Amino acid sequence: MNALAVAENLSLRFGQAARPALADVSASILAGRITGLVGPDGAGKTTFIRLLAGLLEPDNGRISVLGLDPVREPDRVHARIGYMPQKFGLYEDLSVAENLRLYAEVRGLAASERAATFSRLLGFTGLGPFTSRLAGRLSGGMKQKLGLACAMIRRPEILFLDEPSVGVDPISRRELWRMVRELAEDGIGVLWSTSYLDEAEACDEVLLLSEGRPLFFGPPGELTGRVAGRVFQIRDIEGNRRAVLRRALGQPGVLDGVIQGRFVRLVLADGATLPDPGELKAGETARIVPAPPRFEDAFMDVLGGGPGGDSPLSRGMPAKKAAREDVVAARGLTRRFGTFVAAKDITFAIRPGEIFGLLGPNGAGKSTTFKMMCGLLAPTSGQALVEGLSFAKARGQARARIGYMAQKFSLYGTLSVRQNLEFFSGAYGLTGERRDRAIGGMIDTFDLDPYLSASAGDLPLGYKQRLALACAVMHEPAVLFLDEPTSGVDPVTRREFWTHINGMVEKGVTIMVTTHFLDEAEYCDRIALVYRGRIIAMGSPDDLKDGVRTPDLPDPTLEDAFVTLVETDERAQASRDAPGKGGKAA
Repeated sequence: MNALAVAENLSLRFGQAARPALADVSASILAGRITGLVGPDGAGKTTFIRLLAGLLEPDNGRISVLGLDPVREPDRVHARIGYMPQKFGLYEDLSVAENLRLYAEVRGLAASERAATFSRLLGFTGLGPFTSRLAGRLSGGMKQKLGLACAMIRRPEILFLDEPSVGVDPISRRELWRMVRELAEDGIGVLWSTSYLDEAEACDEVLLLSEGRPLFFGPPGELTGRVAGRVFQIRDIEGNRRAVLRRALGQPGVLDGVIQGRFVRLVLADGATLPDPGELKAGETARIVPAPPRFEDAFMDVLGGGPGGDSPLSRGMPAKKAAREDVVAARGLTRRFGTFVAAKDITFAIRPGEIFGLLGPNGAGKSTTFKMMCGLLAPTSGQALVEGLSFAKARGQARARIGYMAQKFSLYGTLSVRQNLEFFSGAYGLTGERRDRAIGGMIDTFDLDPYLSASAGDLPLGYKQRLALACAVMHEPAVLFLDEPTSGVDPVTRREFWTHINGMVEKGVTIMVTTHFLDEAEYCDRIALVYRGRIIAMGSPDDLKDGVRTPDLPDPTLEDAFVTLVETDERAQASRDAPGKGGKAA
């Protein structure tokens, strides 16, 4: 097959860094194929893309892109490729149409070709009705579609996408994937960097990097096949599945484990024996059965397994007193912005020691609801309560009982790691010995010592998230609000976070979380699905999956349930609005 880009034995070290950013990496990108680029944070994925795009020069090795040297002939390469960087590269104060015109000018698209090109791209991305909307006012999914359109202003022969689906809801992610697959079928070669391993599994080839070194390059099924016969589910668990997972991860030979709704999924080391359900205290009815392997199982196996089931954060945390009533409650929460209703009559209650997930597409009202629950946004009507306290009437008392980790990095980027810890300890009212003990505990728990003098804004993404969580929990809150806490981080770091979350819940902490990673939403005890400002479904992950199970979809994933429930609500709304069916007249 036609190789559009070839990398041979690439190596690069930045300055005096202790280890190279890339070391002896070889791969090729073929016409009409999607090559996935995966690996933990700091593995070298973005560096690899920038080398191929001619934005960096390697220390060693050879690169050929479309038969050209991107270092010696960057302009010729740039004229024939498309590149969508990881960070939003558009101008948020310009409209969709203005961004397209700007990129057309920069890429030298002839004026006579612009109208037809814009019409094609707007139709392809579904952005036609939004040409006058400012880019900064678009949802996450729409921003990514606009970014893709701008990268396609001049039809590229090869397309580099650096984590295009981060922060994008499952429906928009499916649409983005469909669009890119169409481009590949049209002969374009695609390099897609991703932290979603189900996306990697759908690629034609995958390059797996870790600490700058290649661990695998080839069809994803080849890697997945390596863990065949080593993946199992613990079923019919009696009692606390989080405790069962923790005990399982402490067993010899268990490399990795996650919660899948009512099940616990395990990956064993090669040659290891299955743990005894009795030792896991899973109950008399529990049984362990084989499960089909996934690419994510093989990914964790290649990396040597996950972080284990023990949480240093929760180990020293005192158990919360059992509350007799619901710890968090929303009662008729409504928020209007002018004539627009962002959230309407949101009502639910969260039990003590429960993980409650708030899910929904971008722009559905999920973030508005979450902010009202945290006291960051005043409702137009209704109440948000924490341990019976209303933010409207007892703001200070209610806030003292919660910890909050924002969706976007919300710490002070110009302050050092230590200064952030000191500031937030003071903000939460910690003083004296208690303050010193809390700061020291967070440094040890999250391994922050090497970064204490570094500016928070310069930290690797995984450590930014660790610091944000440390600042949110150092005062040992009874309730923790987590707004997409693992957005953009790799599966290993996600597991580390959920080990801490599970440990805190076992100590009685109540948690409300939003996420676009529906695999991790399986950890939730209950989920509320928000769409068009309303809760359209609520229940356990398994309840939602069971509700969409059909002969055509006998084993739905939580993502299948998410998409099906939203589409069902769309059809119901369209039927209500249709003239002659009790809906609105035209």
